[in-house]
Amino acid sequence: MSTPETSRFVRLRVELVLEIDDEEAVTGAALNRIADDEGIPDEERAHAESAVTEDTAEALAQLVDPFALLGEVPGVELLQASWSGEEIDYDPDSPEWDLDEDDDDEPYEDEDEDGAGRAG
Repeated sequence: MSTPETSRFVRLRVELVLEIDDEEAVTGAALNRIADDEGIPDEERAHAESAVTEDTAEALAQLVDPFALLGEVPGVELLQASWSGEEIDYDPDSPEWDLDEDDDDEPYEDEDEDGAGRAG
């Protein structure tokens, strides 16, 4: 018995908190990425260079490439992506930064109630 192929659309949400300890290195890498991208029109290039020079979070966002991250994943075609960077106040002890807040203490699909994985 064979199963017909079907497409499923999945929204993957990823939130990262990074500590930047060398703003000049991040900004320089972003400026190099912009300079190396031949597909950026001159007017857009000037705007991008200005944005990454003024804001390290923008520089970091310029360096993140979801298409490169998922380009080698078999069976997946990235259709749309959006991302941004912003400076934040970070307190790792604050409940606001609890990474499990969306889980509602429910086990993952492949886990038993005690959190142990199941063999599939």
